[in-house]
Amino acid sequence: MTDSFHAELAAALASAADSDRIAGMRAYMREQFDFLGVPTPARRAAVKPILKSLKGIGAAALLRHANELWELPEREFQYVAIDLLAMHSKELETRHVANLLQLVQKKSWWDSVDGLASLIGDVLRGKHEGMDDCVRHSNMWLRRIALLHQLGWREHVDQQRLFAYCLMLAPEKEFFIQKAIGWALRDYAHHNPDAVRAFLQEESYRLPALSYREANKHLKIVSV
Repeated sequence: MTDSFHAELAAALASAADSDRIAGMRAYMREQFDFLGVPTPARRAAVKPILKSLKGIGAAALLRHANELWELPEREFQYVAIDLLAMHSKELETRHVANLLQLVQKKSWWDSVDGLASLIGDVLRGKHEGMDDCVRHSNMWLRRIALLHQLGWREHVDQQRLFAYCLMLAPEKEFFIQKAIGWALRDYAHHNPDAVRAFLQEESYRLPALSYREANKHLKIVSV
């Protein structure tokens, strides 16, 4: 990252920072990260012109900027990295998913992981590069990515893969996995409620109660 680019971003965020928000933002993230105190709408408005100016710089430069932002201590810089990559996601290809998965495993928490899950879904665009490896990975956040990468795909969802991933991870006790199973199923139910309803009715005994409740929120199947 050039010194000027870094300085411009830092100045833009500083101008939007509210120190009164820092304690609450830290508490919300369980004191895991430092913050500048910039809420999401203000952050995006402040850095948008700077990030737009990077149009056409290429995937390698985008990823380099993202990795450098990831190393900075305040959490807003990781959010800006995701904003940067999402804004220019068309410059990324499936071969770059491996780079994004490396970011998933650094400073991991649901906020960064879910932002990257959405980005990875946009980059894959109906493909599933690396997801079969992720769903079996020892890193819990990569398994969550595998569950969530098809969010919003609607008719392009690989239903067989989605259901298989949910059943594969159903025995897990981890909250973030159980929640992701339910979220992925609920999202697909907006497009294909009959398929999800049938899946829940057939596999209810194998799914965690939390996953079942999340998936069933709008289907209103009689609870198990």
